[in-house]
Amino acid sequence: MDALLLSRIQFGFVISFHVLFPAFTIGLSSWLAFVEWRWLRTRDAIWRDLYFFWLRIFAISFGMGVVSGIVMSFQFGTNWSVLSERAGNILGPLLSYEVLTAFFLEATFLGVMLFGWRKVSEKLHFLATCMVAVGTLISTFWIISANSWLHTPAGYELVGEVFHPASWWEVIFNPSFPYRLAHMVLAAFITTCFVIGGVGAGYLRRGVHADAAQRMLRAAVVFAALTVPLQILVGDLHGLKTREVQPTKVAAMEGHWEHGPAGAGVPLVLFAMPDQEAERNRYELAVPRLGSLILTHSWDGEIEPLTAVPRDQRPPVAPVFYGFRIMVGIGLAMLLLTACSLWAWRRGRLFGSRWLLDGWRLMTLSGFVAVISGWFVVEIGRQPWVIQGLLRTADAVSAVGRGSVLTSLAVFVAAYAVVFGAGAAYIVRMVRAGPQRFEDAPDTDEGERTPMRPISAADEPMERAGRDPRGPVRTGEA
Repeated sequence: MDALLLSRIQFGFVISFHVLFPAFTIGLSSWLAFVEWRWLRTRDAIWRDLYFFWLRIFAISFGMGVVSGIVMSFQFGTNWSVLSERAGNILGPLLSYEVLTAFFLEATFLGVMLFGWRKVSEKLHFLATCMVAVGTLISTFWIISANSWLHTPAGYELVGEVFHPASWWEVIFNPSFPYRLAHMVLAAFITTCFVIGGVGAGYLRRGVHADAAQRMLRAAVVFAALTVPLQILVGDLHGLKTREVQPTKVAAMEGHWEHGPAGAGVPLVLFAMPDQEAERNRYELAVPRLGSLILTHSWDGEIEPLTAVPRDQRPPVAPVFYGFRIMVGIGLAMLLLTACSLWAWRRGRLFGSRWLLDGWRLMTLSGFVAVISGWFVVEIGRQPWVIQGLLRTADAVSAVGRGSVLTSLAVFVAAYAVVFGAGAAYIVRMVRAGPQRFEDAPDTDEGERTPMRPISAADEPMERAGRDPRGPVRTGEA
């Protein structure tokens, strides 16, 4: 447990928390834009109620994402100063562009989105919601670009030991960036999709908020039917590119230690216990040649094995191997649930099938698990490099003592448990209360309207809110 390992644990802990919130708010902001569009088109009050219900959840999630993101930025200077010193000329501008283009855009329109209802025109309010959704996508663009450059550095020149940009176009659109951007955006949309579908299924199982729940579940099924197969296709393209630019990572994902007999192809390892010291898999269950078909699109294709590189250039195999299977397994479960839901919908049984509704409830948070598993595969699979092939993680750490890193890690764990635990608990309470009937804020004595509070709650205790799904709401309570 030296300073290097503690710094890696701290970074992994912080990014695991942080990635949850962007993965949710990216999709949720687009969902809000869709719901408000439906309200403007139909003037159906249920769409309006759904908008304000999810807007409250978005406000809390967005705030927690900003807080966790600030901590992420500070870590580059405190724990990874050598990385900042050597690659700051490239990473610094990319992160600055994210602030200038995305964060400023979101901040400009977020206030209108949260507090501008009835204070600006309906079209302007809808524009604000759309701009916040666009801002989250622009933010994703820059963050994924910066992270992808660490995996597939391009467009740079070395002056001494410092990286300088030689071509910003090649820096931004580095080889892995397009695939990783598409994969991450779809993952965020699918994560939100299954949260919305799971919440709707939960209301149907409880027998509350039936109209709103049916709309949420129906929208989730349609969206999942479009995006889950597309994500599988994008994941396949991403895998092919990763085999080209980071073959050792793919070998770790597949638990592929050495070449087999000539012409035998690569088996698909369904399950195993990778033994890094012995350079083999224990208790392996594999399908012959299927790995070649998936990884190379040929029956007898080969991939570079782990033993093709020295031991000190291999990533920890077990977390990459298991993380990849968790991610893929969840994706296949999503595909199966979506297909069954479409079949039941066609037969008029979607909203009455207990096992389907329970399946959606079970899968409510599955997207978050898949996203974290995928990030573990990506980041751990890059090791021992922080900049692939150019700068080792061990050489990028700050010259800080073990005690300092351990103390800051303990503070982060305690603070995150309190802050994000409270935020998550409040979101759960709002979900249990469900969509409430919208009412404009009351007039004050001076004849002015008080601003709508985006996290207003029901006027009765949330534990009993499900008793009256269309009950009144006092906008002044939070």
